[in-house]
Amino acid sequence: MKIKRVCIYPKDIQCITGKSERYSQKLFKKIKEHYGKNQDQFLTINEFCEYTSIDKPTVESFIFD
Repeated sequence: MKIKRVCIYPKDIQCITGKSERYSQKLFKKIKEHYGKNQDQFLTINEFCEYTSIDKPTVESFIFD
């Protein structure tokens, strides 16, 4: 059984976008600010997909495969 998660991290964003680690960290922070999240709160895959307009199956294929 594969473990699924609902959170996304800057390293995941780096793999999905193909951009640098620093760019991914900035985008991660920008999305969290957009949703009014504190530094200690998680960013969900759904929030990332909604913000970037990337469909969820595409994102999940990068994270879970």
